[in-house]
Amino acid sequence: MKKIELETRVIDFIQQHNLISSGEIVVVGVSGGADSVCLLHILARWRSKLDIKLHAAHLNHQLRGVESEADAKYVATLAERLDIPITIAKRDVAAYKAERNCSTEEAARELRYEFLAKVADDIGANRVAIGHTRDDQVETILMHILRGTGTSGLRGLGPCSPLPYSKGTSLRAQRSKLLVIRPLLNVTGEETLNYCQEHQLKPRIDSSNLSLSFFRNRLRLELLPLLREYNPSVDQALLRLAEIAGSDISYLEQQAFQLWDEVARQEDDAIYLDKGEIAALPIALQRQLIRLAIARLAGDTRDIEANHIEAIRSLLSKPVGKRTSLPHGLVCWNGYDEVVIAVSQSPEGNESTQDLGLSTFRLFCPFPLLQGVFPLKVPGETVLPGWRVVASIVGEQVPSLSLRGAKQRNNLIAEFDFDKAGAELFVRQRQPGDGFQPLGMDRPKKLQHFMIDAKIPLLWRERIPIVCSPRQIIWVVGWRIDDRVKVTEATKEILRLEFIRL
Repeated sequence: MKKIELETRVIDFIQQHNLISSGEIVVVGVSGGADSVCLLHILARWRSKLDIKLHAAHLNHQLRGVESEADAKYVATLAERLDIPITIAKRDVAAYKAERNCSTEEAARELRYEFLAKVADDIGANRVAIGHTRDDQVETILMHILRGTGTSGLRGLGPCSPLPYSKGTSLRAQRSKLLVIRPLLNVTGEETLNYCQEHQLKPRIDSSNLSLSFFRNRLRLELLPLLREYNPSVDQALLRLAEIAGSDISYLEQQAFQLWDEVARQEDDAIYLDKGEIAALPIALQRQLIRLAIARLAGDTRDIEANHIEAIRSLLSKPVGKRTSLPHGLVCWNGYDEVVIAVSQSPEGNESTQDLGLSTFRLFCPFPLLQGVFPLKVPGETVLPGWRVVASIVGEQVPSLSLRGAKQRNNLIAEFDFDKAGAELFVRQRQPGDGFQPLGMDRPKKLQHFMIDAKIPLLWRERIPIVCSPRQIIWVVGWRIDDRVKVTEATKEILRLEFIRL
């Protein structure tokens, strides 16, 4: 491949995908290896025609001692020769790895993107060019498959994507506008190496790329050669899979964007997904809407795997209050009518309820604050703080369609034997010493113990409406009625209560 042909292909790729606009400043991440050196050199040769300004950025990970220092000096010399300003910095990856309790690869990646984001912010750039090649694409797709990706992960690397960032970064807001571009995604590693040789660029060789202690290296050096013995065209097969998956996902993304306002709402650092609307959609769209919600909160869906999406989908049919933790410091809670995905105030999305903080935890509570005692109009409607309660009396003792609908509405509707429950009902908060006989049990139980066994979050318990008669509790709204007022074959009239959020 002649050098001019490679350059033309790269520039055509940039223009085809609108990666860079005229007048833009582009930060170029340069490690000193063949891929990034090739990228910087090509962009430097074409900067006048593209009408762009370049700024090189190199991060010393301090993992290879003298070798790392030599890489930094090489990149600095190259940038000076190409008349490109450069920012060089050091980060202690080993210390960050120990602090975050993550792999060396993950620690290096997070610190690298953190550094690139800072450089871009400092110079007013919104594009960061990375030297990912077609080889990186093949490895990424295969790595996603091995880790259990969903369809979205089959796309691998995109020509342009939001800049990833680590948890708790102070640049979170700015990063929403930062994009990573990959102009070499249609070029092989062999081609970049040949380009560097032809231009006598003498790129650095990273000895750590030969270490089998890194997952990506084992995949590149051991697994891919083995797979090529089974299918010499496995690289092309994986790239074709990525292309097909990309087309399918693009369509689903378009549909998800069109549905967004109907099924979701965002308030600050929380997104509320309407359970009824989401559950009625095809599963493929459910998954895509969940991914979209995560992306809007986290900036990208890096580290979000298929099992995370399915854990959130499972909440559509689980009891209120169930919770799951996600990467990027996100947490997800199951409310009555909505699934809530939000940024936890706990820096690492700690599993402990106490670590969430009072304001964050109450963010997920589906119950408005209820203080005082409120008589119910039976039959009729009663307006309470945050609620409207509809009471009706049904003369026929049959399993009603409305009750079956109530199960789909997460138990905000309940039915009772009217003669046993009576018409003198009122709603209040729980009180010390409360007890009732939960449906299906043959003896009373303390309300506190019931709430603990039902895994009702501690900070919700004061807000749960308790429906009482003068004799007893008849309903812990959203969870259980009292067994002594249940509908039986002997029931003559059914009292139906429905709580509706205002």
